[in-house]
Amino acid sequence: MIWLYAILSVLAVSAISFIGAASLFFSAKQAKIVGYLVSFAAGGMLGASILHLLPEAAEEAGSFNHLVAGGVIIGIVASFLFENFLWRHYHSHSGHTEHEHVEPVAYLNLLGDGLHNFLDGLIIGASYLASIPLGISTTLAVVLHEIPQEIGDFGILVSAGFSRAKALFVNFLSALSAIAGAIIALSLQSNANATLYLVPFAAGNFLYISLTDLVPELHHASKTKDAGKHIALFLLGIAIMVALSLIE
Repeated sequence: MIWLYAILSVLAVSAISFIGAASLFFSAKQAKIVGYLVSFAAGGMLGASILHLLPEAAEEAGSFNHLVAGGVIIGIVASFLFENFLWRHYHSHSGHTEHEHVEPVAYLNLLGDGLHNFLDGLIIGASYLASIPLGISTTLAVVLHEIPQEIGDFGILVSAGFSRAKALFVNFLSALSAIAGAIIALSLQSNANATLYLVPFAAGNFLYISLTDLVPELHHASKTKDAGKHIALFLLGIAIMVALSLIE
């Protein structure tokens, strides 16, 4: 049953890659939707890490001890290194014009997205090993984060020279790496310590993404006339995770 839930969850997350096509129909005004989704995702991921992953990690370890704290720190540091050595490298090349040879940049983006999706699958699989409710709430948090990210990835691939159809296809292939991550995590089911290490790592990953990538976007948005909407969506993301924690 755990395998079924986990595989269906990562397939749903992978299917989010097709949402990039929706950006083709965005007008300048409708493009604000992406910003709203980022605010919503920030609250959802922050809530998932603090209200779901950290309590589960503490329960697995018997208390919030050095092992749990160390796992969270490793998750944060690993996320930082991943972003620093891969995404930072991508951004340093993102200023090319359409007349330059930008195809390698597109493939670098696919590589980075594939590794990120692999980590998402690993986190989802580890969460289901802990409990099905935790797996569901973790999947929801990942989905909230993936929607604005996949819209951005699609735009990058198209601007780099891919046709729209090919951009959707290769982005989906990249997203499927989440399945490999979930399978590896689930294969560790016989290892009693698997969730003891992976869940704190997942909490650190979520904290890093929400506080360093998403919340700064929310802070920037708070300077606009739509500040109230962004803050409300951020709080709504947290509220949903609170509600899920109450029914687990």
